[in-house]
Amino acid sequence: MFKMLVVGRVAKKEFWSYFSSPLAYIFLGTFLFVSLFGFFWVESFFARNIADMRPLFDHMPLLLVFLVAALTMKSWSEERRMGTIEFLMTAPVQTHELVLGKFLANLALVSLALLLTLGVPCTVAYMGDVDWGPIVGGYFACILMAGGYVAIGLFVSACTENQVISLIVTTLLGLLFYVLGAPVFTGLFNNSIAESLKLLGSGSRFESVARGVIDLRDIYYYVSVMGVFLVLNTYALEKMRWAVGGTRKVSHTNQRLTAGLLIVNLLLANVWLQGQAYLRVDVTQGNIYSISAVSQKLLRQLQEPLLIRGYFSAKTHPLLSPLVPTIRDMLTEYGLVGGSNVRVEFIDPRGNETLEEEANRKYGIRPVPFHFSDRHQAELVNSYFHVLLQYGDQYEVLEFGDLIEVKQNQMGAPEVRLRNLEYDVSRSIKKVLYGFQSLDHLFATLTTPFEFVGYISDSNLPPSLLGFKKELIDTLKKYKERFQDKFEYQILDPSSNQELAKKIAADYGFRPMAAGLFNPKTFYFYMTLQQGNKLVPIQMPESLGTADLQQNMDAAFKRLAPGFLKTVGLMVPSQPPSRFGMQQRRTGPSFRVLQKKLAENYTVQDIDLESGVVPHEVDVLLLVTPKDLNKKQLFAFDQFVMKGGTALLVSSAYQIEQSQFGMRANLVTSGLDKWLKQAGVTIEKSLLLDEQNDQFPVMVRRNIGGFPIQEMKMVPYAFFPDIRASGFHKDQGITAGLSQLTMSWASPISIDQSSSNLTITPLISSSPQSWTTTNTTLTPDFKTYPKLGFKPADNPQSYVLASLLQGRFDSYFKGKKSPLLKQDDSSNKQQQQTGKKESELEPAIDAVIEKSPESARVILFASNAFLEDSTLQLSQMGGTRQFLNSLQLIENAIDWSVEDYALSSLRGRGQFSRTLYPMSKQTKKLWEYANYGIALLALCVVYLVISRMRKTNRRRLAHMLQAAKTAA
Repeated sequence: MFKMLVVGRVAKKEFWSYFSSPLAYIFLGTFLFVSLFGFFWVESFFARNIADMRPLFDHMPLLLVFLVAALTMKSWSEERRMGTIEFLMTAPVQTHELVLGKFLANLALVSLALLLTLGVPCTVAYMGDVDWGPIVGGYFACILMAGGYVAIGLFVSACTENQVISLIVTTLLGLLFYVLGAPVFTGLFNNSIAESLKLLGSGSRFESVARGVIDLRDIYYYVSVMGVFLVLNTYALEKMRWAVGGTRKVSHTNQRLTAGLLIVNLLLANVWLQGQAYLRVDVTQGNIYSISAVSQKLLRQLQEPLLIRGYFSAKTHPLLSPLVPTIRDMLTEYGLVGGSNVRVEFIDPRGNETLEEEANRKYGIRPVPFHFSDRHQAELVNSYFHVLLQYGDQYEVLEFGDLIEVKQNQMGAPEVRLRNLEYDVSRSIKKVLYGFQSLDHLFATLTTPFEFVGYISDSNLPPSLLGFKKELIDTLKKYKERFQDKFEYQILDPSSNQELAKKIAADYGFRPMAAGLFNPKTFYFYMTLQQGNKLVPIQMPESLGTADLQQNMDAAFKRLAPGFLKTVGLMVPSQPPSRFGMQQRRTGPSFRVLQKKLAENYTVQDIDLESGVVPHEVDVLLLVTPKDLNKKQLFAFDQFVMKGGTALLVSSAYQIEQSQFGMRANLVTSGLDKWLKQAGVTIEKSLLLDEQNDQFPVMVRRNIGGFPIQEMKMVPYAFFPDIRASGFHKDQGITAGLSQLTMSWASPISIDQSSSNLTITPLISSSPQSWTTTNTTLTPDFKTYPKLGFKPADNPQSYVLASLLQGRFDSYFKGKKSPLLKQDDSSNKQQQQTGKKESELEPAIDAVIEKSPESARVILFASNAFLEDSTLQLSQMGGTRQFLNSLQLIENAIDWSVEDYALSSLRGRGQFSRTLYPMSKQTKKLWEYANYGIALLALCVVYLVISRMRKTNRRRLAHMLQAAKTAA
């Protein structure tokens, strides 16, 4: 039975013994120096630009191996060498009390060393928006791991009186436990063996706790390591006591059995706990590693079984392999929360030919080639790293590129983390859920059926198309069985019908195909889907598989009949027309990243508004960098708002042109200026600069030996205002989840509330250190203006960069005729093109809605460039994803517009999204040196406190001796 008073006295005596010599101060100083050097230099904290403590904790498993080995090497070895071990063995103190006392003393010294590093997270919190959950988890994990290493060191020290041997053996055992779960070792095995090894590795267990998830399985792992080696330590000392005290052999046998049973039970409990996945607490901000209430609500909407299947090969890239257990835990939690409506599976397609064929043909899942090198050779491995979500006939596949985000460190090595697993999975669940429900609902309410027409030859088809034709007919039969009279199909052969061939050539441009350049045999293989007068062609899938065919068919249904997902009408600058079948090089801005991102969650419909009408299926209108809108386009925009719609405008006074010769700002007009002024807002014809800014790559010229050399350099750029929490409106879901935003080359917005009955809310504002300029020189001149590269303002202030207008709008065309009536001779042209009589043409309606309902809203973002591809690519050059926050802002605005807030709270929770506040190079150096100073000051405080306490103890002892002499 433990006597904690005795244990405490032993621990206190052992702890103070370290400070009786320079050993404790050497240990503490070495620990602080190595930790801070690794944090600021080796891990390049400021170049990494992420406000977290990973650079401190990442090297902690290895650092503690060596330092704890040096700390514990003399614990029992010194007692044995000095001969005091015999005295301890014969003292009226239990062996386990001595062991526990020494253990607590060593652990207390390591905890003191960790305590001295608290200045680092405090300064990091001052430099950025820090999530304290992983920091708490990291320190807790360090103490647990240190406890395990201390127990190992004490056991080894009890087995030898040679301190050098104790140091070496303890280090080797600590390294063994670390390497067992390290990617450098587990990468040599398949996933199942690698995951088993990670359960034994001290470093892999450490990573789990340090990320902010306090899992009982990980805690108990370290407790079991401590328990096993403390029991072994006690047993080793008991053997010495037997030699000294001559106890009975029966007692020896009982102690051996007791020690063995304790060790077996400690180890077996680890095995049992592995099945208890719910015994965990997520301490991260927002619980990013747990299923949130948003996802739980989404799962409660399921009416059919949802299949979540993870396809993971036994051998994959070493950087991806450590992510598999985390993905498995999260998906398993989806299954636990969803209950009987969610089925979660994990398979390796390589081990099952049937499942691999299904994955390839039905879902289009194919292995991804990964190239990496191990200690033997460079290797190319084709492996699966996919997650399938299937609901009814709808499915979504997440590949490794959809699940991870990669950041390069200062040495150029990639750092791979999960992007935002819950958001990616819940987004996909929402998409298949809504898609499945909408498809069935649509066919149930159809008044005009869909008709599939295939123009396919009966002969001359290549062998691959012969098989695909059979799959096509089978798929069409299934659609027919499912939707009955709401779906019709027919297969026509233009090869045997010249009239049909001429008609489809004239109407659709369908001409005979050839299997090869010199193959004289031609054939037809075209597919169309029609509803009423609307027709869309169906693209032939590249894989010629059933899965891709169904996907293309469903996409055609959705294009013809809106309402499957929220439809976004997107207007972006058009690309140059193709010539000779080849796309011309784009000279203006491109927005492919934006288009791809929006397509993940919405149905995106490209529009140009030239008809003067916004398509009726559009839920939200998004105009990106509109330029010189004509009256019809302006009318379409105006009437969309007058009908109570929500429009998002991305527009400013300047268009930035970037080329190899430099940058320049061109003054542009959107055609919406008068409309916005009537509504109470004006985009100023100036550009905004801010002392609180982000970096931008510029060409810098320097001379080497008289030769000029140009090189790219990242510099603070005043035209890139860095918006932080204080610059966001606090009560709007539009800016929810945003911790940072870069509004590149923005123009300020002036608000005249008196001229409008609308409610105008500033959404985004620059810092108080901002000013404006009409000078279009965009290249910084650091020789003339060393601080910012541009002439500073005399009276800086904060400016509005985005605003929300809502309420009853007055139409710009109030009291005016509809511009759609001004057709000139367009009716004659339309009549000539269609062959219809004038009475058959759709007449223009002279109807202008002059006032909108209260639901109408306009959201204005005053920057033409912050969504451009070239701007978003800067995030890769800078090594962070902060510029991608602009995409999150647009998605939030769309969700807020259609009152769909399901995923807004989950966005922006990626592990690389918390960036440092902007600061100069001098400020970064100041913070680095300040941390060294804080650590040194803390060490000096420990020295003064210990010295004062030792003097107090000596004085108290002297008084006690004096009192004893006086009494005698």
